[in-house]
Amino acid sequence: MRTRTAVSTALGLGLVFAAGAPAISGNLTSAADASAVGRSATAQAAAAQSTTVDVSASGAAAGGMGAAVVPGQELEPITDGKIEKGDTAYIDVTVATLWTDPDAPRKVDQPALEHPADLDAWNKNLSDTEVRRDLTGKVETQAPYGAEVEVDKIDGDWARVSVRDQSTPKDDKGYPGWLPTKQLVENDRFAKLQDEQPRAVVTEPKSELEGVEFTKDTEAGLSFNAELPVIGQDVEDVRVALPGGGAAWVDADHVAVYDVDQEPEKPKGEDLVKTAKQFEGLRYLWAGVSAYGFDCSGFTYSVFRAHGIDLPRDSGDQATVGKKVSKKDLEPGDLLFFSTSSGKVHHVGMYIGDGKMIHAPNASKDVSIVDWKSWDKGGEFSGARRVI
Repeated sequence: MRTRTAVSTALGLGLVFAAGAPAISGNLTSAADASAVGRSATAQAAAAQSTTVDVSASGAAAGGMGAAVVPGQELEPITDGKIEKGDTAYIDVTVATLWTDPDAPRKVDQPALEHPADLDAWNKNLSDTEVRRDLTGKVETQAPYGAEVEVDKIDGDWARVSVRDQSTPKDDKGYPGWLPTKQLVENDRFAKLQDEQPRAVVTEPKSELEGVEFTKDTEAGLSFNAELPVIGQDVEDVRVALPGGGAAWVDADHVAVYDVDQEPEKPKGEDLVKTAKQFEGLRYLWAGVSAYGFDCSGFTYSVFRAHGIDLPRDSGDQATVGKKVSKKDLEPGDLLFFSTSSGKVHHVGMYIGDGKMIHAPNASKDVSIVDWKSWDKGGEFSGARRVI
């Protein structure tokens, strides 16, 4: 049976790993931290069996903490329990949907407004193409569990926020939209862990939080590109801190772990194609950026973000990055843009080679691979860009 014990270095405590687990942090600063990782496998296993973590020896080096720490105490949220204008907050549901205004959701959209959000039930409600298409103009974007937002305005039980990792000319702080305040959490400790700990990025379309501890909030799942601070690791799992406090385990095969300030290796076009093909057959969702549905630019944004490349959120803005590429010089990973007669970009796909592109076309379709020239019956192709 696996031993699962870990504590945060953010409070001066050494990471504790099960025997045989690799060290995952390159920023351990105290002598106690180094010794915790360098102990023998036997000593590690013995420490992992303990129900409390004795930091009396490491306390002096870590700032005078000389008492034993109750498990979970170091993971309790630091919050005033309120969401207010100007706060930095975090998404506390599997995927949050950001709306144009609090009156935009319809009755069929209720599952997406709850805590926990039920994305499967919502997708079922949107099975009719016209009901799904009617989201156009009602939804701005989405954000995954743990995403950081800035609270711009409060209106009753709703908050207008800006998603910081989604760039747009609409707002320098990030992509704006409205969501229920119950889908947000404010937690200064989580912010500190984000700054100081390695991060786990979900690489599978979906994953689960297992062995959730020290929190009553156990309902969220994980979608593609969700990022959470790493606080420990065993051979098969990675332990992550949760935005609302507490911790859980994630299958190590479902995440990539990066040290502080470390970024993924620069991808090749084939790497982007491989990532994109994971979602072939997934139903289109206006404003979607998750494994529960993508729109066209949300799809390309998400695929590139998985490889450490931050594209703007919308297709028109994506058409301004990178360098122009002619049709005859297209390579896998290049972005293909399509415009109206007025020149406004309204669609983007990604070239995958052999005259084909993968894209999220519209509310009646799934993510699919097509011959892009045959698909472009209206002759709307307006150019290609190379980002890598």
